Amino acid sequence: MKKGTPPKNVEEYLAAVPKEAKVSLEKLRQIIKAAAPQAEEVISYRMPMFRYHGMLVAFAAFSTHGSFFVMSPAVMEAHNTDLKSYDTAKGTIHFEFAKPLPASLVKKLVKARIKENEAARDRRQSKRKEKKA
Repeated sequence: MKKGTPPKNVEEYLAAVPKEAKVSLEKLRQIIKAAAPQAEEVISYRMPMFRYHGMLVAFAAFSTHGSFFVMSPAVMEAHNTDLKSYDTAKGTIHFEFAKPLPASLVKKLVKARIKENEAARDRRQSKRKEKKA
């Protein structure tokens, strides 16, 4: 991503990245949208993110790779067998633009994050009900 004015939306973000990155990230974007049609696309920390009962997942282009931010060490750990052949960090998967992440893996991780965010929402709602009682 080029430095300068922060992007206002995902289209602006993608327009500013190199072509190879744009193609790869647009495919990733479509997979995420299919797995989480209820999620809202936003720009946060200068990168595209999806929000559903809190931040869900994000992606970004860097000079040598793309990153898919799962944003959950617990989900990463739960799927560590699926992720063993990837370069990972605490809540992130790095990938080469020429070797995008498989759609099935992205969908599985997004759906796991949806469940995690819904469970967190349910816990918050239960706590609110307890306080009122």
